[in-house]
Amino acid sequence: MRISVILFCALWSAVSAENSDDYELMYVNLDNEIDNGLHPTEDPTPCDCSRENSEWDKLFTMLENSQMREGMLLQATDVVLPGELQKLRAELGRLAGSLQRLCAPEVPAEARLARALDELLQASRDAGRRLARLEEAGAGRALGSMLEELRRTRADLRAVQGWAASRWLPAGCETAILFPMRSKKIFASVHPVTPMKLETFSACIWVKATEVLNKTVLFSYGTKRNPYEIQLYLSYRSIMLVVGGEENRLVADAVISLGKWTHLCSTWNSKKGHMALWVNGDLVATGVDMATGHVIPEGGILQIGQEKNGCCVGGGFDETLAFSGRLTGFNIWDGVLSNEEIRGAGGAESCHIRGNVVGWGVTEIQPHGGAQYVS
Repeated sequence: MRISVILFCALWSAVSAENSDDYELMYVNLDNEIDNGLHPTEDPTPCDCSRENSEWDKLFTMLENSQMREGMLLQATDVVLPGELQKLRAELGRLAGSLQRLCAPEVPAEARLARALDELLQASRDAGRRLARLEEAGAGRALGSMLEELRRTRADLRAVQGWAASRWLPAGCETAILFPMRSKKIFASVHPVTPMKLETFSACIWVKATEVLNKTVLFSYGTKRNPYEIQLYLSYRSIMLVVGGEENRLVADAVISLGKWTHLCSTWNSKKGHMALWVNGDLVATGVDMATGHVIPEGGILQIGQEKNGCCVGGGFDETLAFSGRLTGFNIWDGVLSNEEIRGAGGAESCHIRGNVVGWGVTEIQPHGGAQYVS
């Protein structure tokens, strides 16, 4: 009996020991699976979110952000700048073509040249503003140098514009008479085909004066009996029209600018005694009861840039009355032009509109002394 009990106990211990080994092995395998991350349930190393970044961490973060913004700006510049430059090249090319056409000998048109130069200056200003905005956005030294180059180009264009304004003739005019200085020997004589017996007239002329004194004569017509039948003259920045004598004088104050082409027209009607002065197509002065009923006689002398007066022995010239500068487009009609006709006489084809008493380019006008034709 004892032997049986002992054997039973030994057998039970062996079974228990085997089951214990299997149990331990099962938990060991389960732990291995968790360690291998197959089914994680929690972070074995929890984060301390309350910990502040160090100075180095902040510095690296700022550098990363700065590099990112720089990359975005450079990318935007690469996209925007070529487009802006292409537009600028197109504008400059178009305007350069316009200048080339305008500079052809058969089209000596100051007004068109001035417009083209103004457009070119405006294009450079627009391009400068665009490049300035890009530079402010941080495009760098390249844009700065381009902006400076545009500034220099703009200055050059202004210089060219000033040169053109001083040398080119009004629209439609191919020649002018140059009066290089005030002199009693420098003038131009006009020989109209139609007699100057007038009861009404219109007279127009392009003027660019170098210097104006108290009386600077543009043109005058007179006879031995009356040297002052018709006079158009300047007095500093004012213009005067005289018919029949100084008692019939119409004045327009402060309408003339030195060194700039100005179109002047004057009209007179004997029946109503009505006078008028026009500057660049604008009516600037009118008068009534001026030489009413007077008739301008024929057989007199018509001159540009001087007047025949009684100041000297033999009725010579006075250099203080002489004109200095350039004159062109001188025309006289034997009637009063309408407002539209006067504006047209100073328009784009002014030198192709000719008077029926004196017609610029048709009537003989002979320079004397140092006066000469220029183109």
